[in-house]
Amino acid sequence: MSAYGPTELLVIAKEPVAGRVKTRLCPPFSPAEAAELAAAALADTLDAVLALPARRRVLVLDGRPGPWVPPGFEVVPQSAGGLDERLAAAFGGCTGPALLVGMDTPQIGPALLAPALDPAAWEGVGAWFGPAEDGGFWALGLADPDPALLRGVPMSVPETGAEQRRRLVEAGLAVRDLPVLVDVDTAADAHRVASAAPGGRFAAALGRLSGAGVR
Repeated sequence: MSAYGPTELLVIAKEPVAGRVKTRLCPPFSPAEAAELAAAALADTLDAVLALPARRRVLVLDGRPGPWVPPGFEVVPQSAGGLDERLAAAFGGCTGPALLVGMDTPQIGPALLAPALDPAAWEGVGAWFGPAEDGGFWALGLADPDPALLRGVPMSVPETGAEQRRRLVEAGLAVRDLPVLVDVDTAADAHRVASAAPGGRFAAALGRLSGAGVR
């Protein structure tokens, strides 16, 4: 086993451009403010991934990379198609165990992801699954990153997480769960997430833009 760990870490994200990201935050925030919050959430997420041992770190990006991408990441473009196809393609580019997270949970930190990256994380385990409170999922780890495990799963609906987890179980995989987290979709979500990680860039940006600090 490599001293850097056997797992590839993937972050799937959008370039934080006004009008293209976090549109459900508008109102109360403007498109530019929503993009600023998205940039802060992504920065926190990338920081968390950089702090973890990994064989490879990949930013799977919809858009163009900029100086906001820290050293240590390989940037690859997202594929065409729906989210299931884009997630499938991201895993299809991996050559060993892989763990993927999104940019909507800036409250994640090394301690939260560490169980899926422990040297024994994949012993008898086929998948790691991080359910989201809204019915989706914020993390997915696959010992054998088979794209077929994601293709055809309905995305962005209340049953997404349940359908994805069922797909894993029906494939005969032993699934271990990570904690349930809140995604940043609405302003109320944003305040809950910032309260869970008050020291992060996202919380700082939210406090500055809201004018009233983290609630």
